[in-house]
Amino acid sequence: MADNNKLDKTFDPTAIETRLYEAWENEGCFKAGRVLVQDPEAKPYTIVIPPPNVTGSLHMGHALNNTLQDILCRFERMRGRDVLWQPGTDHAGIATQMVVERQLAE
Repeated sequence: MADNNKLDKTFDPTAIETRLYEAWENEGCFKAGRVLVQDPEAKPYTIVIPPPNVTGSLHMGHALNNTLQDILCRFERMRGRDVLWQPGTDHAGIATQMVVERQLAE
């Protein structure tokens, strides 16, 4: 920012996101094990969250899937399990490839 009264035309998240991500890593936010302090014998329970697909259209199936994952993670955490609900990798490779190829062809 040039001065305190003006905002830049474009947002550059690098400085903020880098600082936050480092803090999250230092605090162990991406690790299971918070329950382990209380119970070293807690069994692990992990669900990988697929990212949004490249088509960008979310639907009720996405809402249902995330709701069920949230319920399962909370339930298992209440049962004393060591739960990690982790963002994952793209699960829709074929759909992604089709969209990218269509965009490249245009």
